[in-house]
Amino acid sequence: MKYKSTRGRVGLIDFQDAVIMGLGDDGGLLVPQSIPDVRGRLKHWSGLEYNDLAFEIIRLFAGDIPDADLRSIINRSYSKVVFDPAVAPVVKTGPLHVLELWHGPTLAFKDVALQMLGNLFEHILSRRGGELNILGATSGDTGSAAIYGVRGRRGIRIFIMHPAGRVSPIQERQMTTVLDENVHNIAVDGSFDDCQRIMKQIAGDVEFKRAARLGAVNSVNWARVLAQIVYFFSAAFDVQKSTGAAGVKFSVPTGNFGDVLAGWYAMKMGAPINQLILAKNANDILSRFFNTGVYSTGKVYQTSSPSMDIQVASNFERYLYYKVGEDPQKLSDMMNQFGSTGSLGVPLDQQGKVDADFVAGAADEQQVLDTIAKHYRDYDYVLDPHTAVGVSTAMRLAGDDAPVICLATAHPAKFPSAIRKATGQDIGRHPAIDKLMNLPTRCLNLPGEASAVKDLIAATIGL
Repeated sequence: MKYKSTRGRVGLIDFQDAVIMGLGDDGGLLVPQSIPDVRGRLKHWSGLEYNDLAFEIIRLFAGDIPDADLRSIINRSYSKVVFDPAVAPVVKTGPLHVLELWHGPTLAFKDVALQMLGNLFEHILSRRGGELNILGATSGDTGSAAIYGVRGRRGIRIFIMHPAGRVSPIQERQMTTVLDENVHNIAVDGSFDDCQRIMKQIAGDVEFKRAARLGAVNSVNWARVLAQIVYFFSAAFDVQKSTGAAGVKFSVPTGNFGDVLAGWYAMKMGAPINQLILAKNANDILSRFFNTGVYSTGKVYQTSSPSMDIQVASNFERYLYYKVGEDPQKLSDMMNQFGSTGSLGVPLDQQGKVDADFVAGAADEQQVLDTIAKHYRDYDYVLDPHTAVGVSTAMRLAGDDAPVICLATAHPAKFPSAIRKATGQDIGRHPAIDKLMNLPTRCLNLPGEASAVKDLIAATIGL
């Protein structure tokens, strides 16, 4: 499988080159040359263990990694030591199925992709030599998962930006208590969108990017999306077995459009997915788009689900690329329009929809709290606020024509104040979180300017 850029100015490259490049050198996002049709393999795949399923899916997109090496990368990424008791178990809670994606080291779904990405980076560098300096932006969970994926690894440094004062205290401590020499935490004055803007500006300086040997761990890196495709297949198979259903629906709380995009790729490959329910919090740019055809920025609201407090969703460009018929010029024109006006639009179909594959809605803060409280009261199950966004939206939009799987993206212990407010109780604790409170921290505050971050990187690596 070769990879191309949504902006059309990166020649076809191999998977390993795409992993190292991260964001396309032309400012676009890298996508596979084609989407494989796997419907003829579903019967066989449905009986596989998670690691074997991951191998079968990922090898379709990573043909330049020998099978033995790829199996080793996957087995190290998803071992029982890293994920306890399983990578992506599904549990039944009332009328819904919950896909628990928080059994990794940072108790968030980002671990599933970033453990593999860390091992991929190490594999590639061990064969090519040299160093890699990773620049990332986080609204909460990506930063800690990325840090845990590469901490202490030789030849790799990581610079993670988060918006100062706009991630949860626990999310901040998960990042800033990692004191390995190769880890650099940066608190940026501004919002997550500012962090993301800085990252794109720096990555767009191709001369600096090459000189600094910069890579990316955000969901702009195709390997992130690829790893997430696996659990959509795995969960669909699990629920099919338990219910006998021909297909399922997924409700996906989303901020940067990476997780739900992985579900869309799985759907296009032939996974037994009838529909994707896109769930947003008060920062509802994506749900507005799928209901109106207009993608328009607005105010960024601080909520109890901070990883979704995003207006500009980086991975959305990948979806738009397919929406315009894989035409890089049309896509570039649309993104330029969005950059200058903060808005773009697409035509609706005859049914007044952007895409029949999606239904979309948003949950406000009261709905989130009510959903957490109801699920605890009725089913003795504690949802984190992000998962509650997905559950609340699913309960309103899913219908009853197929089983619904809601992605549980984080352990509730990461958001104690929201859980306490919703239930009136201090529940959902986790020993890994409790331990963080007494550890020393290290973080650097910088203004929301790309030049300040570039200067830090250059000084750190001796450029």
